[in-house]
Amino acid sequence: MDKLVVILGPTASGKSSLAVKLAKRFNGEIISADSRQVYKGMDIGTGKITKKEMEGIPHYLLSIVSPRRIYTASQYRKEALKNIKKVLSRGKVPFLVGGTGFYIQFVIDGIKTPEVPPDWKLRKKLSKKTAEELYGMLKKMDRERAERIDRNNPRRLIRAIEIIRKTGKTVPKIEKNPLPLNVIQIGIKKSPEETKKLIRRRLLKRFGLGMEREVKNLRKEGISWKRLEEFGLEYRYVSMYLQGKIEFGDMVEKLRKEIEHFAKRQMTWFKKDQRIHWVKDYKEAYQLVKRL
Repeated sequence: MDKLVVILGPTASGKSSLAVKLAKRFNGEIISADSRQVYKGMDIGTGKITKKEMEGIPHYLLSIVSPRRIYTASQYRKEALKNIKKVLSRGKVPFLVGGTGFYIQFVIDGIKTPEVPPDWKLRKKLSKKTAEELYGMLKKMDRERAERIDRNNPRRLIRAIEIIRKTGKTVPKIEKNPLPLNVIQIGIKKSPEETKKLIRRRLLKRFGLGMEREVKNLRKEGISWKRLEEFGLEYRYVSMYLQGKIEFGDMVEKLRKEIEHFAKRQMTWFKKDQRIHWVKDYKEAYQLVKRL
């Protein structure tokens, strides 16, 4: 049976570098599973792997859509499956790599959502509400979906409400039609202290690489402040700073704390899946893939 290797973990845990090492060793190619890295021009703030860091390993589903567009998990699943099939057809091993648990689950467990086209009038109306207000609405409409969603992500909250409004049904649960592949999920395990240290180090590096300049460039390309803030984390807080809403030091401190909370939420999501094999380093991951 064909194989699929999934490399996942919280932000700043080193997924990309581990995946490149394993892909080099096992004749693999990498498909990104990151809900922000699909967007063009969002490189530094999302921690997108550079061409040099790829070390010649092909990567897919990076920088494929304009930040103006809303890109759904259903669209992602279609593209991911297409690329997995393409990698397998060349006799290579596909590696699905990222920290967006929802995307990974969509691919390997075959979640199916209704093909609901965007309702721009509804989206415009809902976009005036805060994430807290949107979450309250969703909770009343579909309590179970509300428990599984990122309550701080307006895009996902709006999409869930849109699906319910248009279909009159709750957002579908996972179907029992997993991929017909031999799948192994490998998670990178770090202690909370180590994760915090890695987050701090990476955040300073991103400012050094020009994260503010990246946000300014996106503004020049016509991306609104509101849309930038919707992307959360780095884009939200740098946008607030550039608009004069917060001071630089305050921005860095709030952003650091928010990324730490985000990493915790990622781990809460991943811990629900008992199929994940948690590893500390390359050696442990190598042994698991070798066995597969």
